Amino acid sequence: MARTTEPHGLLGLGGLRLTRRGRVVVVLLALVLSAAAGLVGQRAVAEAPAGPVEVRLHAVAPGESLWDYASQLVEVDEDVRDVVADLRALNRMDSADLQVGQVVLLPVR
Repeated sequence: MARTTEPHGLLGLGGLRLTRRGRVVVVLLALVLSAAAGLVGQRAVAEAPAGPVEVRLHAVAPGESLWDYASQLVEVDEDVRDVVADLRALNRMDSADLQVGQVVLLPVR
């Protein structure tokens, strides 16, 4: 028996051909797998842990809000809404509501 080195012969698929529909399915499957891999890669980067942050404790006074704190901490090319979100994450808050006397962590800048 003669040995063949052609891939289709080695796999026992001699004479097998992909139809046009089969090629479309293979291409679409490759695109879906590539997109899924790209999304997983982006998510891993987006959820990377932040480095340590130096903080100070602050007791909330009447009339103060996270927006006030964020306005004082915002940098030139930064959005105040992003700083509010960072403060909420730092303090593990479900909402931006504060109570008088509540102690919050504020980053030192």
